[in-house]
Amino acid sequence: MCEELYSSMETMWLLRQTRSLLIVPVFKCLVDICLVISLLVFVESVYMNIVVVYVKLLKRKPEKTYKWEAMQEDIEQGGQNFPMVLVQIPMYNEREVFQLSIGAACRLIWPLDRLIVQVLDDSTDPTIMEMVSMECAQWASKGINIKCERRDNRNGYKAGALKQGMRHSYVKQCNYIAIFDADFQPERDYLQRTVPFLIHNPELALVQARWKFVNASKCLMTRMQEMSLNYHFMAEQESGSTRHAFFGFNGTAGVWRLPAMEEAGGWKDRTTVEDMDLAVRVGLHGWKFVFVNDITVKSELPSQFKAFRFQQHRWSCGPANLFRKMTMEIIHNKRVMIWKKLYVIYSFFFVRKIIVHFFTFFFYCVILPTSVFFSEVNIPTWSTIYLPFMITLFNAIATPRSFYLVVFWVLFENVMAMHRTKGTFIGLLEGGRVNEWVVTEKLGDALETKLLPQVKKPRNGILERVNTKEMMVGIYILCCACYDFAYGNTLLYIYLSMQALAFIICGVGFVGT
Repeated sequence: MCEELYSSMETMWLLRQTRSLLIVPVFKCLVDICLVISLLVFVESVYMNIVVVYVKLLKRKPEKTYKWEAMQEDIEQGGQNFPMVLVQIPMYNEREVFQLSIGAACRLIWPLDRLIVQVLDDSTDPTIMEMVSMECAQWASKGINIKCERRDNRNGYKAGALKQGMRHSYVKQCNYIAIFDADFQPERDYLQRTVPFLIHNPELALVQARWKFVNASKCLMTRMQEMSLNYHFMAEQESGSTRHAFFGFNGTAGVWRLPAMEEAGGWKDRTTVEDMDLAVRVGLHGWKFVFVNDITVKSELPSQFKAFRFQQHRWSCGPANLFRKMTMEIIHNKRVMIWKKLYVIYSFFFVRKIIVHFFTFFFYCVILPTSVFFSEVNIPTWSTIYLPFMITLFNAIATPRSFYLVVFWVLFENVMAMHRTKGTFIGLLEGGRVNEWVVTEKLGDALETKLLPQVKKPRNGILERVNTKEMMVGIYILCCACYDFAYGNTLLYIYLSMQALAFIICGVGFVGT
């Protein structure tokens, strides 16, 4: 009996020693790392917003920074003084939206003999392929120079289709290339407003327009996406355009200068972010980009949680993988100043594409909940309340109509940070899903025009909708909240309870449409 008691006491002593000498110091170290990263993220956010305020106060619109003059048809030559423009529309089994994008491209105001519309159809569904062909033939009968190009494989996915599309002989006639994804609908004057930037400013390689979301009010999840993407355009793209004449191409709603693309090596399919890959390479050749906030292009947000998760995996995995592959190339580049290289490596990639995902998930969903078991570890209030409040405020300003949803946005962003962190890890380590490309499903049910009868899919059962990862994290955070409520002396359990609920709601699939 005495020996058992002694053994039990010895085990307890060893556990306490291990806790005090190993576990607590390691946890304190992790907290300190998170505090440093929180300052880096905060400083970066403040910097971007200062640039935006500077732009707004001084009204430094692109039309004032760069030369812009409207194109006018020559009375004698007609539209021959207009440059040749190629409009590319890559698509894959886009039953619900292909007519919208093709129709919008064909209605663009531009001399018909100076415009080529190229539909890059990688569809595998014979019915959809026939529909796309019929749509192209219909517009061709109206005098539109439209080409429907197909491949016998899907190598390289979107990048492969765009690369193959550039090989056609008629592309060499073109000076500029506009790209629109299948769910994007440019306004008729889109080319009239963007192309003059490229014509009158030979140093510009890209004119990027802002996305406008036609189904933002579809559900709470699309409202959250609208808030995040509006901030991306307002802060990241506008500050990059103003301060460094560089930002990541969004893959659509932009017009490129063909010689700039060719100089940088054209499209590459080494990552799932071929748009960002091209932008970085073109930027490293000294070309400049301009973001025009006043030009908007209609698009659709994914309203299904599964589709949104796949999209976020691609958007986080791809940049991390590109960062891994291009870091040394950026460092050894001789064409741009060291400050631009530092901006691309540190601000553009490291802070915004890498550590912000790690920090958001590990600090708010792992470290902070786990801290309830370590009363000896003090996490300062500025890191849990003041800085997050300021960063959240910056984001909310970009979408004033959704300001009252800011709490839901924070909780949802923390849930998605888990998937972004996973994607970033896979990209950095080149894991098995590094080149996974799942086309974001477009429903077309929130767009202005009903085009085709939608194919009704059978509803999944509750068990099929369960997302295990979200459930596990949600249950863990809920346990931490209960412990803090029972034994803690702070109000942290309030936040933990709400965050746990957000994970569990996403875990059972009750989010999106």
